[in-house]
Amino acid sequence: MLRLDPAWLRRGGQLWTHCTRGFSSSVPPQPVPPLEQTLSRYLRALEPHLPPSEWQQARAELQEFSRQGGAGEGLQRSLERRAQRMHNWVSEWWQQSNYLESRLPLAVHSNPAVALPQQDYSDWRGQLLFAAKLIAGVLDFKAKIDSHALLVEYMRGRPLCMEQYSQVFSSCRVPGPKHDHVLLYNRIRRPPTHITVVRNFQFFQLEVYNSDGSPLTVGQIHSQLQRIRAQSWKTDKEPMGILTSQHRNTWGQAYNRLLRDRINRDSVRAIERALFGVCLDAPVMRVSEGRYSSRMAAQVLHGGGTYSNSGNRWFDKTLQFIVGEDGSCGVLYEQAIAEGPPIATIVDHVLEYTSVLGEGQGIGRDYRGENWGRDKG
Repeated sequence: MLRLDPAWLRRGGQLWTHCTRGFSSSVPPQPVPPLEQTLSRYLRALEPHLPPSEWQQARAELQEFSRQGGAGEGLQRSLERRAQRMHNWVSEWWQQSNYLESRLPLAVHSNPAVALPQQDYSDWRGQLLFAAKLIAGVLDFKAKIDSHALLVEYMRGRPLCMEQYSQVFSSCRVPGPKHDHVLLYNRIRRPPTHITVVRNFQFFQLEVYNSDGSPLTVGQIHSQLQRIRAQSWKTDKEPMGILTSQHRNTWGQAYNRLLRDRINRDSVRAIERALFGVCLDAPVMRVSEGRYSSRMAAQVLHGGGTYSNSGNRWFDKTLQFIVGEDGSCGVLYEQAIAEGPPIATIVDHVLEYTSVLGEGQGIGRDYRGENWGRDKG
């Protein structure tokens, strides 16, 4: 049996309505195009790719397909009935066929990564301080969603569906035998209030809200990150997160074995339920200044391998922030639940938030957690 160290996920800190109203209601239902329009566009798409004889054969087959009383009419009616039952008749199929049915590993093959600007620090003190500010910035953005203060985005004068913003937090992909599925914990009666922080392959559960529901201050978060660092010195732990980088069938088998053990099951559930993850990475080995940027981008994308920081990842998790000890940082996300636009908006907010704090507004003057002012609670 696969069994983890009982302390592989620890509680590293002190003793989450649907989000913004009208996120999808302001968007009209996804229409079903007329059959003739669909087939006409399909033929035009085929023309550059087929010899004239094969294109004429495809055209004849489509004419038979679309004849009165034929298969095309029946399938069109089925689509129209489906569209009457749901706001977007194609989104579930898109999610399944493009993401959840794929059996390729998520790392590199599916999960996008964003390398953020190099930060102005080069040791663990700066790493923890920046991570504390980053976490506070993400919580500040989440507060805008929870308080319905996030503005609806528009394109060409039309509102965009904002539903993905409510799904980014406390969500996770889960491997299955034939296809994966997603877990959304933001819709339960008592949504999660913790994040996961991982260092040296050791996962910690960090509560990020006070008992009165207010988010922890930067000083409080920084203090908890120092405690986590003090408890994760050992570097001989098995890189359990690396399992999530495997082929989906391979990872699915290991996942089911993990869940047979109560401690492992509770640890996995804590990661899946977490608002998001923060990966405190070891420094990237410098080879040359010219190759450093490529190596840093690889660290954000996949962690650099078993002997580097890949064990600090949980590739099924929707949102993970990477903060390296050498000033490297980035975002890794799983796009079955959320695609690029909401992630980019979150990142922009966080970078602006940390930049303002970096100018000394509302933040202490050193890395040791001193001069933070009065913490809540």
